[in-house]
Amino acid sequence: MGGLIPAAVLIADALTGQLGANPIQRATLQTGLLTLALLVLSLACTPLRLLTGWTWPARIRKTLGLLAFGYAALHFLIYLLDHSFDLTLMTEDVLERPFITAGFTALLLLVPLALTSTPRAVKRLGFQRWTRLHQLAYVAVSLGALHYYWGVKKDHTQPLIYAAVIAVLFAVRLLKRPPARGAGRSRPASGD
Repeated sequence: MGGLIPAAVLIADALTGQLGANPIQRATLQTGLLTLALLVLSLACTPLRLLTGWTWPARIRKTLGLLAFGYAALHFLIYLLDHSFDLTLMTEDVLERPFITAGFTALLLLVPLALTSTPRAVKRLGFQRWTRLHQLAYVAVSLGALHYYWGVKKDHTQPLIYAAVIAVLFAVRLLKRPPARGAGRSRPASGD
């Protein structure tokens, strides 16, 4: 439901002519920012649980991730609309403009995550493989932040704030990660 509110605001702004002089640009920027914010929030759930012991963040992580994917798809759809759904032009853009390449790659990485977000997918893949696959979210959010940074022309403050938050989330996960199975066991010497 919370993801519908920003979409409703965007639609209401469009219907009332409040999107400004360049409505496509504003809609693209808003959906991109929502995507990145939702990805960061979904990735913050585990560090929050590790730091506080709270269990509720784990219950909303999937919803946040799926909302992020939905806004990423909408962001891409608006981009295609702006380019008259010309796939040749889009392909050239992806191949020639690094900021578009980063964003498109992030979107492609989110597709298998969205498709495997069900309990049935976890069972089919097995929990360890599913977990490894969903670690692509870290690559996707990093590429999303890079896409945002490269897309901004002047003031890079906000993209750098996102990058710093992502770095802190990565650090918390690495520092609070439980030891791997078998870690701490001494290995017998080669002659024993």
